[in-house]
Amino acid sequence: MISVLTRIFGFHNLALAEDVVQDAFCQALEVWKFRGLPENPSAWLMACAQRKAIDVLRRERTAREFAPELGRLAESEWTLVPAVEQRFAPHTIQDDLLRMMFSCCDPRLKEEAQVALILHILCGLSVGEVAGALVAGHAAVEKRIGRAKQVLAGARGLYEIADERQVTARLPAVQRALYLLFNEGYHGASTQDVIRGELCRDAIRLARLLQEHPAGDTPATRALIALMCLHAARLPSRLDAEGELRSLLDQDRSRWDRALLAEGQHWLERSATGAELSDYHLEAAIAWMHGSARSAEATDWPRIVALYDQLLAVRPSPVVALNRAIAVAQAEGPERGLAAIRAIDRVEKLERYPFYPAALAELELRRGHTDVAREHFERAKSLARNPSERRFFEQRLEACGASG
Repeated sequence: MISVLTRIFGFHNLALAEDVVQDAFCQALEVWKFRGLPENPSAWLMACAQRKAIDVLRRERTAREFAPELGRLAESEWTLVPAVEQRFAPHTIQDDLLRMMFSCCDPRLKEEAQVALILHILCGLSVGEVAGALVAGHAAVEKRIGRAKQVLAGARGLYEIADERQVTARLPAVQRALYLLFNEGYHGASTQDVIRGELCRDAIRLARLLQEHPAGDTPATRALIALMCLHAARLPSRLDAEGELRSLLDQDRSRWDRALLAEGQHWLERSATGAELSDYHLEAAIAWMHGSARSAEATDWPRIVALYDQLLAVRPSPVVALNRAIAVAQAEGPERGLAAIRAIDRVEKLERYPFYPAALAELELRRGHTDVAREHFERAKSLARNPSERRFFEQRLEACGASG
C-alpha cells in the first residue's frame, strides 16, 4: 500500500502515504468490528486505500504537488480515477513494491539506513523491532530513519529499475533487509511472540519477487531463498504441542516441512553458479546440513564448524561466533565449546542477547556445574524478550534442579 501510494503522491509526500495507510487500517478496525472479517482482507484494505488516495487527490490537487509521473491525469475527474485504479492493479503493485525496495537503497544513504527504511516502511516493523534486528539503539535508529526519509524526499518518484549497474549497487541492501525481516519472524525480538510466521512468509514472498526480476536473479538471491525455505521448514517444530519453545536439538523432526526442505535444496543447487560465495550460501549450507540429518546425533557437526569458519571469514559477527561455539561443543565437547565462547570478539555486543547466557548455561550443565548453569539461566530469563522465551528458560532452570 505504501509503495503504490508513494508512486502516486511522490516521495516528498511519504508521510501522507503513511497517513493514508494508517487511516485504512483504522477504518478496517471500525468496519470489521461490526461486519466481520472480509473474505479477502488484503483486497479490502487495498480498495480502501485506493478510495482514500482519490479523495486526497481531489481535495488537495490544487494545493499540493504530487508525483511528476501522475502529471495532468490528476487534474481531470475523467482521468483521475482510472489513473489511480491502474496503479492499484495487481501487476503494478508488485512492480511498485520492487521499485520501492530499491528506492529505499539510495546511494546517498549508508547501508544500515537503507535496510532500516525497508524494514520500517515496507515491512511494517516498529522502530524498536528495527533496532533489535540491527542490534542498535532505539534513539539512533529513529534518527537514522528520519534523516533517510528527508534524503528520499528529494527523489520525488520511485526508482526505475533499468540501469543494471545501479541495481547491482543497491541489491546487497535489499537482500540484507529481507534476510533481517525473515530473522525477525523466525527468531526476533518481539515482546509478544517468539515466532511470527507472517514475517517469514512475507520475506520469502519478497525474495521470490526479487529473484523473478532479471536484475535480482543472482546466486546470492537464490541462496537467500534457499536459506529462508530451509529455516521455514523447521517452523512447525519450533513450538511443541503445548506451544512451548523447543531448541533445534530437541525438535520433532517428523514435523519438519518436507516440501520446503526440497524447495530449499532446489534453490541451494541453483545458487551454485559463478564464483560468488556469499554469507547466504554458507548459512543455507549450514541449514541444509541440519535439514538433511536424521537426528541431532547424526548431524555432521565438524562440517558445520568448518562452514561457520568460512562464514566468520565472510561476515564476522558475535552471533555467528556464538553459533559456531555451540557447533564446536556438539563436535568436540562442552569444554571446547566454552573456550570458543570465551574467544568471541566483541562479545559485549551479546550482553542483551538472551541466548548468550543460555549457551553458557547449557554447556556448564553438560559439565555437571549446575550452580553455575543456574546463574546463567537466571540471566537469560531476565533478558527474555517474550513469554515463550521466559517459559523456555524456566524449564531449563528446572532441568538444573533435576540435575542437581
